[in-house]
Amino acid sequence: MNQVKEFRQQSGKSQLALAKEIGVSRQTINMIENDKYNPSLDLCINLALALNTDLNSLFWNKKKENHYEA
Repeated sequence: MNQVKEFRQQSGKSQLALAKEIGVSRQTINMIENDKYNPSLDLCINLALALNTDLNSLFWNKKKENHYEA
């Protein structure tokens, strides 16, 4: 689960306004917010910049850490 919706709402931007700002469709923003689309790194960076945050805050869920064992 990402924090895109929370950061977007805190910024006062609609899905459409955010989408236009970063050059994607409103549907893309909706799918990202609902974890139905995994954005590219470039798109993640653009989202973070548009929402005045960093990638860790936007996409890293501290409650759900993955630990991989070799």
